[in-house]
Amino acid sequence: MALNIEDYALIGDCHTAALVGNDGSIDWLCLPRFDSASTFGALLGTEEHGRWLVAPVGEVVSTRREYLEDTFILVTTWVTTTGEVEVTDLMPRGDGRADLIRRVRGVAGSVQMHEELRVRFGYADAIPWMRQLPEEGDNALVAIAGPDAIVVRGPLLNSSDHAHVATFIVSAGETVDLTLTWYPSHKTVPEPVDVNHRLIDTLTWWRAWASACTASPLYHDEVHRSLLVLRALTHEETGGIVAAATTSLPELAGGTRNWDYRYVWLRDASLTLHVLLDHGFRGEADAWRGWLLRAIAGDPADVQIMYGLGGERRLAEWQLDSLPGYHGASPVRIGNDAYTQYQGDVFGEVMLALQAARRVDNGTDELAWSLQRALMTFVEDNWQSPDNGIWEIRGPQRHFTHSRVMLWAAFDCAVNAVEEFGLDGPVERWRALRSQVHDEIETEGFDAQRNTYTQFYGSTGVDASLLQLAQVGYLSANDPRMLGTVAAIEAELLENGLLLRYRTESGVDGLPAGENPFLACSFWLVEQYARSGRVAEATVLMNRLCSFANDVGLLSEEYDVTRAHQAGNTPQALTHLTLVRAADALSAARKF
Repeated sequence: MALNIEDYALIGDCHTAALVGNDGSIDWLCLPRFDSASTFGALLGTEEHGRWLVAPVGEVVSTRREYLEDTFILVTTWVTTTGEVEVTDLMPRGDGRADLIRRVRGVAGSVQMHEELRVRFGYADAIPWMRQLPEEGDNALVAIAGPDAIVVRGPLLNSSDHAHVATFIVSAGETVDLTLTWYPSHKTVPEPVDVNHRLIDTLTWWRAWASACTASPLYHDEVHRSLLVLRALTHEETGGIVAAATTSLPELAGGTRNWDYRYVWLRDASLTLHVLLDHGFRGEADAWRGWLLRAIAGDPADVQIMYGLGGERRLAEWQLDSLPGYHGASPVRIGNDAYTQYQGDVFGEVMLALQAARRVDNGTDELAWSLQRALMTFVEDNWQSPDNGIWEIRGPQRHFTHSRVMLWAAFDCAVNAVEEFGLDGPVERWRALRSQVHDEIETEGFDAQRNTYTQFYGSTGVDASLLQLAQVGYLSANDPRMLGTVAAIEAELLENGLLLRYRTESGVDGLPAGENPFLACSFWLVEQYARSGRVAEATVLMNRLCSFANDVGLLSEEYDVTRAHQAGNTPQALTHLTLVRAADALSAARKF
């Protein structure tokens, strides 16, 4: 059975990523891209669904692990009754290959190690043909099934019960290198990876990237790691930012709210752009802007809320029979039908992100403005339409208040572009529509009797996404209407001190009720507290939220307070970017 979500660490090459358990087992790896079929799928089943284990034999006295500073090079150290050994795991980057390196080094005494390789291509749907590579002796094993192939090099692996296993002893000062390389099965086997060279290159690249970071004075380490996570989830070639490295990790233990997050949401990518710009990363902003222009090029009516890494539009959702699900939670979904939804808020998110980029550039980008003009034409024609909302409601479309505010933000950005940068556009019409949307929100989306904005027009409930109203400048964090909304959110959505997105038992989303608190929402609450003068409460909540990170600083989508375990897909870009925003808000409130 798979480990608890917090027991996994991420390694990646900015094309894909692997999850490495604290037991030494790589239980999730899709090659060569984040959204490729899995080669190791034990995360969503058992070891029979594919894994690569490298760990000591016998009794382990202690285990610790950490990333080499400012990198995604993972070092796990085991102390056993016979000695001490460390395993360095990394995915080298920058050479166009898909490699994984596991370096085993003896630290003290002698330790017997066990290696178990179970390759299961195609989401565990294909057991490959395995053969030794004669020209390299007995230390190279090739696995092939359909279009996929890997070559594993290291100690001799012997076949045993649909797996390949090896044992070897490593003593103090000795090093044993194990490598895995993916390649298209119709091509020749790649040359062995130069482990020393690639380790140094990868270390140097990550640290060079991190050196450009301007981290917050508060929560420096948490912010730094979160920014690194956002970079690790950004595809090197296309600039697309995936929402998470996994699919179908359940929002509730044993539940059915299991979604594929290995795609690029315009909303999440736009919010990521903000925090990257705020912390000194101009190059990533330019790459994302280029991705956006390519992905949504064409008729604005065809704009989707999400795309594939390269801007792919068709992300049809289907369910797997070959993987039973994380701890039995089913179904396991590949693809995400939310790509067909209309979510009005994404237009505001995109406009805000491009506005932030333009302000950093202190100038104009004609191509970006041309795109924004096209988007605004669509918004002008469609702003009155109901939508599926930020949470991808699979029930009836409604006029969600958050979406209406984000449409207001789209008009506001368009007006600002003309007024601030002198760009060409029908500013009087945009001003009038901005005012019209505002008046409608105040009439239909605000409950004056309770002094709170509501989840959607005509509803009595609230939604944590309403915390973004102050973030986008619709009103100030200290506005009485905002403070009333916060009070209503606290009363209705706080559970064990953390925020739910909304009350799923209301039936608004058309799905079975039940989910854990959504971490991004609680980070939004920290930001709101900080910006409205509730600094002490913000600090208490921030400290608690940061304590949910695992030993290497990673956070998933949700947190199960009762079971004290992370939940949902991991690591979650939205969680980490809202952590950064919350830390920034607290730093500003304390006037650092």
